[in-house]
Amino acid sequence: MGLGDKISNAAEDLKGKAKEAVGDAKNDDSLKAEGKADQSKSSAKQAGENVKDAFKK
Repeated sequence: MGLGDKISNAAEDLKGKAKEAVGDAKNDDSLKAEGKADQSKSSAKQAGENVKDAFKK
C-alpha cells in the first residue's frame, strides 16, 4: 500500500467519523449513517490494499 493510499484512506475514515459525530450531535440519523458508510468504505479499501501487499511479497 502506497503512502498516498494510506493517507487517503485515513482521511476518508476521519471524514466519516466527523460526519457520524455531527450527525449524533444534531440527532440526524442520515448523516450518522453516511459517516458510518464512509468509514466502512475506507476499511474495505484498506483491506483490499493489504491483500494486494500480501501477494506482492
